Order: sequence, then C-alpha cells, then structure tokens
Amino acid sequence: MDEIKRLAHSSVLLKAEDKNIYIDPYRPDSLPEEIENLYEEPEKADLLLITHPHHDHCDPDTFENMMSEKTTVVAPENCDEKIEHDFINISPGKTSSFDGIEIEATHAYNFKRKRESGEPFHPKGEGVGYLITIGEKTIYHAGDTENIPEMKEIEGVGIAFLPIDGTYTMDIDEAIEAAKKIDPYMVIPFHERDADPEKFKSELESKSDI
Repeated sequence: MDEIKRLAHSSVLLKAEDKNIYIDPYRPDSLPEEIENLYEEPEKADLLLITHPHHDHCDPDTFENMMSEKTTVVAPENCDEKIEHDFINISPGKTSSFDGIEIEATHAYNFKRKRESGEPFHPKGEGVGYLITIGEKTIYHAGDTENIPEMKEIEGVGIAFLPIDGTYTMDIDEAIEAAKKIDPYMVIPFHERDADPEKFKSELESKSDI
C-alpha cells in the first residue's frame, strides 16, 4: 500500500500498485483547502467502490469527475439508477478481483437505528462494506453500519475505517467494541457528523491495545 488518504465524510483514496482506488467519493459543500484540491483536480480512478446508493456515498456529481474510460466500478445492484456506466454487481459475501487487488463485500446494516416508519436506515442486504487486499495488506471500509455480529468473522485487517456518528451508524462506544472484534493495528474514524474523532481516539486507546 503506497498511500492512504481519508477525504471527506466516508470517502477514501487508496494508492497501490500504481492504481487509484476510491471508496464512496463524495464532496460536501464545505471542505478544508487541502482536501478541496483533491476534488478540484482528482487523480483518475482505476477502481471505484460504492457501498450503497445514498447520495453521500453514491454521488455522480463527485465521482464522474474521477472516472475515465478505464475505470472499473464495483457497487451493489441497487446503485444502478445512479451509475450510468457498466459496473460489477456485488453483495455481502461476494468477491471480485482487479489486477491483483482482491475485493470482498461485507455486511453493513442497521438493526437498532430506524426511520419513523420502523424501517432501518440501512436495511440488511442493501449495502456493503469492503475488504480490500493488496499483497499481504488488508483494508476494511465498513460502510454505513452498526456493530453487527458478522464483524466477528472479519480477520487479518491492518487498517479499519469505521463510522462513528451515532445517528445513522454506530456511535463511538459501539465503534470501539467493533474495533476490538476486528482487531486491526489502526482504526480511522469517518462519517463522524457531530461526533468527535479525537474523543474516539482517546477512548479507543484507553479501552484497547489498538
């Protein structure tokens, strides 16, 4: 893995094997200048991974500027109304490979946090997380999820990206428990909204060996 850049919200750029891998690229209205520049003139994507169709994860206004005719797109089937290109349909438990990069989709869903109708914000089976393995290194991007039982099955992760906002995803305490299940050597919080990443960092350090 040559470089890992956390962009905005849940967006991540991985650079490895001369490839640019974007996950959930999304450009909010307000960004720090150093991040803004990465969106103004982005490096073209070799591989684009989308976790689910919500606008802050599957945003054509953002990712179209990152694509070229050589870009491979991987996404759940329910993203088809937003992605105008051919893409590889993936679902939890399914795998795909791209020039030596191994992709596995994981479950990502809510079972506690729901809309007024009673429907989960992220129903089971409609969104995914990703395990991206390049050589001997594995990155886990959890997607929009709570601390779900399936995380116990995830092994061999070096770096885990976990959401912490507590409204649509797990909160800080739940993310810490999820991190302890997965046991990576590093956790990078995202999708924080009003949650404090520094609080997550300090509490994770006090409650685990990560």
